[in-house]
Amino acid sequence: MSPEGRSAPSTEGGRVVITGTGAITPSGNDVDSLWDSVVTGRSAISVLEGEQFADLAVRIGGQVSDFDAEAILPRALARRLSPVQHWAIAAADQALAQAGITRPGVGAKTDDADAGDLPWDRSRVAVIAATGSGPVDAMQSATRSLLDAGPRSVPLTLAIHGAPDSSAALLSQRFDFRGPGQGVSATCASGAIGLGEGMRRIRHGYADAVLVVGMEDCLNSVNLASNANMRALAAGFEDDPTSASRPFDSARSGFVMSQGAGAILLESEAGAAARGAAVLAELAGFGAASDAHHPTNPHPDGRGAASAMSQALADAGMVPESIDHINAHATGTPAGDAAELNAFDAALGAPAHSIPITATKSSTGHLLGASGVVEAIIAIRTMAEQTLPPTLNLEACEFGGWDIVADQARSVPHSEKPIDTVLSTSFGFGGHNGAIILRRPRTD
Repeated sequence: MSPEGRSAPSTEGGRVVITGTGAITPSGNDVDSLWDSVVTGRSAISVLEGEQFADLAVRIGGQVSDFDAEAILPRALARRLSPVQHWAIAAADQALAQAGITRPGVGAKTDDADAGDLPWDRSRVAVIAATGSGPVDAMQSATRSLLDAGPRSVPLTLAIHGAPDSSAALLSQRFDFRGPGQGVSATCASGAIGLGEGMRRIRHGYADAVLVVGMEDCLNSVNLASNANMRALAAGFEDDPTSASRPFDSARSGFVMSQGAGAILLESEAGAAARGAAVLAELAGFGAASDAHHPTNPHPDGRGAASAMSQALADAGMVPESIDHINAHATGTPAGDAAELNAFDAALGAPAHSIPITATKSSTGHLLGASGVVEAIIAIRTMAEQTLPPTLNLEACEFGGWDIVADQARSVPHSEKPIDTVLSTSFGFGGHNGAIILRRPRTD
């Protein structure tokens, strides 16, 4: 028997499903708003206002707006935490609510009956906070305080809440999840790799459920300046920011940075069935690899990306012809988009050219470490709605022979093959590569 008085069921080797999703993004502060913005082709990119952005070479990005942290957190805690942690908590709240999981009562002792009930042993629920940088604003603010007012001005909470893994601890405490809580950091591939590692925990019997939260907020003067100095960002679009993110377009010049968080609850298929949970999708395959090539540039042949995709296919027991849609990483950088298509060729072969591809960062901007989770959520809705979101600003595609969904959403008629599987890719500086395959829920 477990410490909670329940037997710990064996989940080893079983399917892993998704039962809850949540999102706080520039495109909307819930999953429905995010999907509506993406599928209707609205851009979330705007000019960044404020003194800290005034002298920057690039002053556009995707900002979270109309979000009230004190609506979900006590005022004192909300003031101690960074906005990225607020968003992570709010997205997690949404995902767990959709999955039918009740949060322990505020002020209740967690061993009491009124602390909320779980369908799992609490020690078998893990939390993964996936982020490239974590709450960077906390360290930047503390550094300014140190320089301006001396050591005693540095917040004592920096040591507690200033690390990339701190959100995993916050979420574990909020929901009384007593399994492992950890941070996963692999730059812009963090979210996809966090989902894959969560899937493996369940498959190999180490957890019954895993809450994965992708989160990022690098939309500040320091990070924007650094990326602009590398010429990684799309520049010169302050007069028309919605046209800046241009994946696969011949005029693409860099990515557009955004902020936000997405949350996904993973659990074993057997556990979800036992508690009567509605299954949104199956996380069927995962792969990860490194380019081992360059600090910022992808391998031109897409070597690591292709390896991650091939691993994901093998993990899911699929062949390239099994993939019905690709939600591409496609940030709009000249080298990155070209390398990704080369990777599709290498991993998928000839079938890749008939698979419809969407680049949703053209709408949301690039949420960096959060993007893998947010784009997995978009992929889930793509399958549920049988509608392919458009790629914005694709006016003159540089690459012929690919089926890139452009201009407007594409609905799949009942007479055509349905969208049952989606490959979602995530790559990052340092040569990090992650790929996941999502499958529509089984009806048998």
